[in-house]
Amino acid sequence: MSDESNTAADTSPVLDGVKQAFAPVSEAFKSLQNLQVPEATREFFKRTASNGKERTADLHDGVDKLTSAVESAVTNSVAEATKVSRNIQQAFFQDTEAFFSGIDRLASAKSLNEAVQIQSDLLRSHSEVLMARAKSSTEYFGKLVSDSTKTAQDNFSRIYSR
Repeated sequence: MSDESNTAADTSPVLDGVKQAFAPVSEAFKSLQNLQVPEATREFFKRTASNGKERTADLHDGVDKLTSAVESAVTNSVAEATKVSRNIQQAFFQDTEAFFSGIDRLASAKSLNEAVQIQSDLLRSHSEVLMARAKSSTEYFGKLVSDSTKTAQDNFSRIYSR
């Protein structure tokens, strides 16, 4: 047993030395626990957090406006594409109907002169229809470009209103 008591006695000076070496660190930690944070520092962090919240809210609003603008543009584009598709289908149907009506009228011709006259009338009528469609298409696409430009300007002004 005397060996055990000698070992405990031998380690005690070592522990005391370690405690003394780390005494300044221990005192610093004790001081940190009681350290008072100045009011200015607390106010700085409160303002920083508040500004961060405001900027995050502004960013969210901007992204929401951008999403709405994109959604509006896509919705308008799909609606216009549908209109164009329907107009093309209608024009195709009308042209096909006119073609078969023309064949029916040609079949009823009793002479070559009458057939030439019917064919001439059909060509003139078809040319007038094509000209009217071209004019209508030009007006439609001009209006579409104008409306799209106005919508884009409105969307950008809403997005960048800040």
